[in-house]
Amino acid sequence: MGRVLAIDYGRKRCGVAVTDILKIAANGLPTQRTCDLEKFLLEYCSNEPVERIIIGHPRTVRGEDSESMQYIRPFMNRLAKILPDMPVEMVDERFTSVQAHRDMITAGFKKSDRQRKELADEMSAVLILTSWLENPRL
Repeated sequence: MGRVLAIDYGRKRCGVAVTDILKIAANGLPTQRTCDLEKFLLEYCSNEPVERIIIGHPRTVRGEDSESMQYIRPFMNRLAKILPDMPVEMVDERFTSVQAHRDMITAGFKKSDRQRKELADEMSAVLILTSWLENPRL
C-alpha cells in the first residue's frame, strides 16, 4: 500500500500534495521550483511508498486542453523515463486556483499570506488530489 502524490504543474513552481498511507486525506508538501521537480520526485519516491502520481490537467471552460499542456506533456514524457514503473493519471484542474484562494479567505489567511503564490500552488495540488480521492477509479 502506498501514497498517491499530486502535482499542480507550473512553469516556475509546482504545487505538490500527497495522501496518507491509507489514502484518506491529502496534505500539501513544500512547493517545488519546476527546475527541481524531477529531482524532488526521484528522492521522494525512493524514500516513501508512492503508488501513483496525479497531475493536474489544465482545461479551458469548454473542456479543451489549455495552453499549459505544451509544458506538461514534455514533463510527463520525462517522468515516464525517470520513473518508468510509476502509473501517472491526469485529473481536471479547472478552477483549482480560484478555489484555493477562496479556501484561504474562508480559513482566515491574511492578505499577505494569500498573495504568496507558492501557498496557492500547494493548496491547488491538495484540491487536485482531493478531487481524485473523491472520485475513485474502478
